[in-house]
Order: sequence, then structure tokens, then C-alpha cells
Amino acid sequence: MARANNAHIAATVRTKRTVSSILWILPGRRNASEASTTDQNSGFSLLELLVVLAITVILTTLYWGSNSGNRQKQMQVQCESNLQKIYIALELFANEHELKFPEKTGARVSAEPLNSLVPHYTSDTSLFICPASKDGPLGTGELQKQKISYAYYMGWHSKEPGDPLMSDKQINTQFKTIGQAVFSTNGQAPGNNHGKNGGNVLFCDGHVQASPPQSAFSLTPTQSVVLLNP
Repeated sequence: MARANNAHIAATVRTKRTVSSILWILPGRRNASEASTTDQNSGFSLLELLVVLAITVILTTLYWGSNSGNRQKQMQVQCESNLQKIYIALELFANEHELKFPEKTGARVSAEPLNSLVPHYTSDTSLFICPASKDGPLGTGELQKQKISYAYYMGWHSKEPGDPLMSDKQINTQFKTIGQAVFSTNGQAPGNNHGKNGGNVLFCDGHVQASPPQSAFSLTPTQSVVLLNP
């Protein structure tokens, strides 16, 4: 936060210097400045005010535009952290259930089988909301009665490194090969937790990998696995 404030102050100082320089070279402004000792009432012309406004808008746009990418990266890192913490709960569950991850017969959404994790294996339901998504915070009720941000591959009985276990919300519940769209390509729902910047995928060994909207790796489980979206 302090770094962002310092950057904002520096940008403001640069704006003032730029404005002063431009005002100095504007027609008639230099003469007005030179004649300030004889004309103390000289003010800004309409042209000068418009130039100041235009410069302010441009510099503000450049400043916030450069920082939006950084904010998106930070949220993607926080999302990755959420998935890794959920994995700890999933692993604890699997160790107590013959290496089987949560399942629920007839489940239609990811929150139904993942409900088995709360509160025995984790009490922090905020982990199930992607920080980059528009999903609201979860209440204190059962997880399966609320909307979470993550998709879940239900049915795994192993911990193979290449097997997908969870991910950001996907565009549909079909399996994807390399190059196929897995997340939103235009920033619109579905599959837009991170807008049009792709999303994260958690694998059965606990590692998380980021993917662009078109899948960077195969997401085609070989067992009797079902992909459940939120």
C-alpha cells in the first residue's frame, strides 16, 4: 500500500511539472509570465485549462492502467493460495477415506461433495471464493447450499501429479484437451473468475498451475470422474 501511495505521489509531481512546462511554451503564456510584474491579474485561458485537463486524464489513465495488471496478478496468486489450502483439507479427508476425495451421489454442483470438508477438515469457508471473482462471501450455513467459485473433479481415488482436482470456474463441464477453451476468452460469464486472463488449476498432488483461457495442458481424466462447476 505504501508503495502504491509513493507511486501515486510521484505521478502527481510529474504531472505538475509537465503541466508547468507545457503552460510555459503555450502561445502568449511565456509573455504573460514575463510580464507578471506589470500584470498581476493574468489568468489561465480556456485553451490552457483544456490542455491541463487532457494531460491529467492521460497520465491518470496510464497510471491506473499499469497497476491493473499488477492487481490481477496479485489476485491470481491469492487464488492459488486458496486452492493450495483447500488441498490440505482434501488430503486430510482422503487419508481418512482410503485415498478417496469427497464424493456425493447425484451431485450437480461442486459445493455438494466439497461440503464434506466443512467444518471438520477446514472451517475457513472464505477459501472457496476466488478473490478475483464477483462471487460474494459465504455465510455460516452448509457449503452445499451456497455458491462457491471453484470447479471440482469428483471421483478421484489417486494422487497422480497430472490429474486435475479443482480449478477456477470453467466455461462448461466438458473435459478439455490442450488448446481448447477452459476459461472465458472475452471476460464474460461463464468461466470468468479472472476475467479474460485464464485461471488456476489444482492437481491431485497439490500443485497449482495457471492456464490461459485456452488450456495449457490436458484436462481429460481417465477414471470415472465428473467435472462439477459451481
